[in-house]
Amino acid sequence: MEILLVNDDGIHAPGLAAIREKLQTWGNVTVVAPAVEQSGVGHTITYLHPIVVHQEYRNGEFVGWKVEGSPADCVKLGILEFCPRKPDLVVSGINHGANCGINVLYSGTVAAAVEGAFFGVPSIALSQWLEPPPNFAATAEYALELCKLLYAKSTDCHALWNVNFPANRPGWPLGTQLVAMGVKRTRDTVEKRTDPRGRTYFWSGLEPIKSHDLEPGTDIQALHDGYATITPLHFDLTEQPILKQLEGLEWPGPPVRKTVG
Repeated sequence: MEILLVNDDGIHAPGLAAIREKLQTWGNVTVVAPAVEQSGVGHTITYLHPIVVHQEYRNGEFVGWKVEGSPADCVKLGILEFCPRKPDLVVSGINHGANCGINVLYSGTVAAAVEGAFFGVPSIALSQWLEPPPNFAATAEYALELCKLLYAKSTDCHALWNVNFPANRPGWPLGTQLVAMGVKRTRDTVEKRTDPRGRTYFWSGLEPIKSHDLEPGTDIQALHDGYATITPLHFDLTEQPILKQLEGLEWPGPPVRKTVG
């Protein structure tokens, strides 16, 4: 079993270390992770300047490849350069903070998994709600079993899964629910401040869970209720019903010539 492990919190993140330890009991793990935190970068890729890569060692042991780039860059390099062969599975995480609702679209963690699916490798994003401080070792134990199950269920090579774990409270997670991604965010805030020199600056008040409606059957509601969540995703953004609805409509401009033969 060949596994590529990436994240967006950086190669020194405790969530990465915890899931690496567990995944190593299942297969060969190649770590390719950002040199510094890349949270919220989405599907950014680096192409305007070179991507510098370093080997990371701890206590004399090779840990992985430290990339001065984005999570998507890490997946590209892992698959094209650093894995001994094309990986069987890409795992991204464990992220420090939930990636649920429409915040999935901002997430570097999820973007790394999407990049893996682009390459035709089943991919899983793992994220942990941080209130209160998490127990990453316990989450990694749970995550390993879910990864094995989801890999077995990934009949499509482009399979893409988003997994979130609830807050670290007694008895939680209560179980695991297969749910949809919540898409109704009720509010977002930007806090305006002034620095000591009188200059205006802003802090984004993005809340991954609290700013959403608690819609039944969604990742937001299930996490709030204490469940781990699994959401199957796909990266084809085509609005298929509208595409079908408008088929045959004549658009302005030269007529489209049909190919013969």
